Amino acid sequence: MSNINIPTSTSVLESAVIRAPLSHVWHHIKLAEFGKWLSVLEKSECVKGGTSPDTDIVRWAFKDGTVLEIKQEEHSTINHYITYSVITSQPEVSYSSVLSTIRCYPITSGELEGSTFVEWSGHFSSDADAGVIQDAKFKRRDGLADLAKVATQK
Repeated sequence: MSNINIPTSTSVLESAVIRAPLSHVWHHIKLAEFGKWLSVLEKSECVKGGTSPDTDIVRWAFKDGTVLEIKQEEHSTINHYITYSVITSQPEVSYSSVLSTIRCYPITSGELEGSTFVEWSGHFSSDADAGVIQDAKFKRRDGLADLAKVATQK
């Protein structure tokens, strides 16, 4: 018995409370701005000449040499979320697709009033294995920590 696939969920959801107001956190949630705070990125930049004039595509160059083109699928400044997908990857990834969402909620009462609850989800195609899901989990945790650092700076 070789090459046994381990059944796994194809979704990941990580969350954090960031001790900063929603406006300070939400300000950084723009795909082209991720390179300013996400520590694994070397740079992020808008890609000109997308498939249509209303399509937002951003290239993320990671410090490990990976380059992803990211398409913004949805964005709401009213409900404070952004949804994006990976449309190209160099080197190629081992799964067909992933759709990710970052959503921010103001904490309006209690001990953490004035803070922001942030969740970062990823929904992978069924060909993503357990290693992909674990990697995504820890990258999101690290990313939320990076976001907290930049959002809480004075």
